[in-house]
Amino acid sequence: MIGHTDNAIEIDAPIGFVWARTNDVRTWPELFTEYAKVEVLEEADDSVVFRLTMHPDEQGREWSWVSRRSWDRDTWTVRARRVETGPFEFMNITWTYEELAADRTRMRWVQDFHMKPAAPVDTAGMTEHINRNTRVQMEVIKERVEQSRRAVVGFTDVPSNTRRGGDLRTLVSPATVGASSGFLGAVRLASGEQVAEHYHPYSEEFIFLARGELRVDLDGEPVAVSAEQSLLVPRNVRHRLTNVGAGEALAVFQLAPLAPRPELGHVDTEVVP
Repeated sequence: MIGHTDNAIEIDAPIGFVWARTNDVRTWPELFTEYAKVEVLEEADDSVVFRLTMHPDEQGREWSWVSRRSWDRDTWTVRARRVETGPFEFMNITWTYEELAADRTRMRWVQDFHMKPAAPVDTAGMTEHINRNTRVQMEVIKERVEQSRRAVVGFTDVPSNTRRGGDLRTLVSPATVGASSGFLGAVRLASGEQVAEHYHPYSEEFIFLARGELRVDLDGEPVAVSAEQSLLVPRNVRHRLTNVGAGEALAVFQLAPLAPRPELGHVDTEVVP
């Protein structure tokens, strides 16, 4: 008898966000209730080998094993197998993801396995256990992924991007909260500092100046923006931001809709020295 389980759950979040959150094995102790520790042993662009350690059981025993996961984002498929099989003769797992709507994803786990003759539980018993536990963990993951979309993101909670000048942070985005139609960020500019000229082929940009004085060059034409004023930058319009005030400027920006891929969202037309 081969053990086989097939379980699925629908999560109210975009498929890319669900994919990223559930395949970052380093964060599994925060995503699952049963795992205490993850140690990454090998890593490549499309695979990872890692040791997974569970919380101690009722007898105080700590179970751990090594697994290999490989993925194909084009087909939203992950395949895994245990390298250290422990009580299993083999354990093979397939995770698939299906986009049901812009903010809804079906995640499915299929597991095929067989227990060793000396294992403390037979294949039928393990099938029942895995089915029961998978449903519990899927509900936990659903709740935690959906809750993370409601996170409050501070300016210093995300990395700084200084490539175009200034201290720019992308705050509310597909990566941070699973935004599906655009993203929001903020940039701090010291007096005289600039965000280098660029344009967005797919997105409009909405700028709100929270404090300071900016000159925004739109296709070479300067526009003055004062504190608590806003400005639209249409698609394909070259724009550069310059702090022309004596103090720091803080501008909030939003771009929508999203480009097909993140690297297509900005086209640089000058380089910051």
